[in-house]
Amino acid sequence: MPELDNKPNNNEPEGIKVWFLWLAPGITRGNFVAYLYTAFSTIGMLTFISVATTLVLNTHMQIPTDQQGTISGQLVFATEITQILLFAFVGILADRVGRSHLLAIGMAVMGLAYLFYPFADSIGELTFYRVLYAIGLGTATGMLATVTTDIPQERSRGKLVAFGGMFNGLGVVMVVVLLGKLPEILVGAGFDEVTASLYTHFTSFGCCMIGALVAWFGLKRGVPSRDREQQSFGRLAASGVRAARNPRIALAYAAAFVARGDLVIMGTFSILWGVTVAVDQGIDPSEAVSQSRWIFVIASSASLFWIPVIAPLLDRLNRVTAMLLCMALGSIGYMSAGFIDNPLDLGAEWPFFVLLGIGQISAFLGAQTLIGQEAPLLQRGAVVGVFNTSGAIGILVASWFGGILFDTVAPAAPFVLIGIMNGFVAVFALIVRIKSPGPILGQGEQPEAV
Repeated sequence: MPELDNKPNNNEPEGIKVWFLWLAPGITRGNFVAYLYTAFSTIGMLTFISVATTLVLNTHMQIPTDQQGTISGQLVFATEITQILLFAFVGILADRVGRSHLLAIGMAVMGLAYLFYPFADSIGELTFYRVLYAIGLGTATGMLATVTTDIPQERSRGKLVAFGGMFNGLGVVMVVVLLGKLPEILVGAGFDEVTASLYTHFTSFGCCMIGALVAWFGLKRGVPSRDREQQSFGRLAASGVRAARNPRIALAYAAAFVARGDLVIMGTFSILWGVTVAVDQGIDPSEAVSQSRWIFVIASSASLFWIPVIAPLLDRLNRVTAMLLCMALGSIGYMSAGFIDNPLDLGAEWPFFVLLGIGQISAFLGAQTLIGQEAPLLQRGAVVGVFNTSGAIGILVASWFGGILFDTVAPAAPFVLIGIMNGFVAVFALIVRIKSPGPILGQGEQPEAV
């Protein structure tokens, strides 16, 4: 099996080195630190939506538990429809006006959605605020994915994607542990359930605004290419789709269809699974959220410990081979949820949540590393925009059917569905590996504009 040569070559310009990571020319240490905080806050605050939705449905709207799976799936459906319409346009804007300010605006809009979320009086109004959240989410995460492709030199791409993924995971764990616990802490301090939920949402708004300020002032401004004036809006719009003629980009799009949805599916249905079991046992909503968050914490912590294991392979293996390995791990991890009987019995079920976390992070890192290698420099934002759009479509399909399966078949059904989808992409990766494995790092050329 060919290995990637990590030594610099004459085609790769010099840039500074931070620890074990080589950064692209023009990226400063300050930009790098701002990127790490942005990776920490953006994905962390993204996952708060699962806690927020659970609090609103149970505390503010008092929706019966046997309807919450379908409603949650429909809310995710609205989120993904919005992102499908948004991602490609935002990606094109990234190639025209830059990344930092768009990312900051996205974080601010997401924060406003959290601020309004608990004041919804109906499912329709809640859906409206969820769409506002989706606009912020799509803008912020779309730019984060593009910045992640901009930051590293090719020899460090896999390690930097993994390092950024570690900060993603830390953000997720911190948000779920701290914000997920906050309602119970406030209730214990004497506040009623509704007030505790309101204060938790206000806190999430503040966290989003801090992330927006860091992105606005800390990330590198502008676009990587000096040739941006030669890139028309129409050419950029077509380039993302046309890039799929490269089978490795087509594979990355297919991987995004599954991998970009893994975290959202895990966040939406793992906590909801635990909460429905707890509420059916007569536990108060705030305490139910507090107990159920440990499902997500175990899975996310397992992904953090797995990152240093998988990261070196992403820069040593052929990137398509790495993609095959990552999607196979994703399939195993999500299929294992089918063996869980009681998600709150962590003493017996924790190994399955560990496998779930390993599978989720492997699929995410493999997809992000491959698209980072293959996306042409001049249309990088547009290609990553299509990559994100593919992920949004995958979330749309999985969440819609997953919500129905959650209520009508079993709570584990959405996870098994994702596991099957990962398996199909692993087979696609095997075909691409045989027919079009791509260049060896250090011996191949950078992708050209399409």
